[in-house]
Amino acid sequence: MALKVGDKAPDFDVKDQDGKEIRLSDFKGKKVVLYFYPKDMTPGCTAEACSLRDNYKQLMNVGYEVFGISSDSEKSHKKFIEKEKLPFRLLADTDKAIQHKYGTWVEKSMYGRSYMGTARKTFIINIDGVIEEVIEKVDTKNHAGQILKSRVAPVPSEKKPATKKSAEGKHPAKILTKKPKK
Repeated sequence: MALKVGDKAPDFDVKDQDGKEIRLSDFKGKKVVLYFYPKDMTPGCTAEACSLRDNYKQLMNVGYEVFGISSDSEKSHKKFIEKEKLPFRLLADTDKAIQHKYGTWVEKSMYGRSYMGTARKTFIINIDGVIEEVIEKVDTKNHAGQILKSRVAPVPSEKKPATKKSAEGKHPAKILTKKPKK
């Protein structure tokens, strides 16, 4: 059964890139971004991690702890963190126990061949340990934007007077050359 918004996030106990035990229950009272990705140092996973890295300060400002999870080893995670200068922890789910709990270990298909792999999916967990949002269609290059979209108040911009172009949505020259209706 797939986890959905409103479900209690399953607890887990796993090691991070430094061999430190991490339990989701240790973060009760904090908001958590738990993102599942297929493989360290691959193009899509690197783009996703870098999007989160580049926007990490904003994620922290709205109160999120960020954890990446894949079935890669602690050693692989450590190399990935060092290479990309990632400020958050990566969790080594080598036995895929967490992926099974969260429904991210799935059958995939490539070039007509079926295989098992990690679904790229993100769970946003609130301070009560309840799933607040599930992002199933991850935009790797703008993943932080997907997470932050409704969680950051827009910065008020200076209002500029409306022009014909912005008011009408057309180029001013085209407006002037338009023939009047008869």
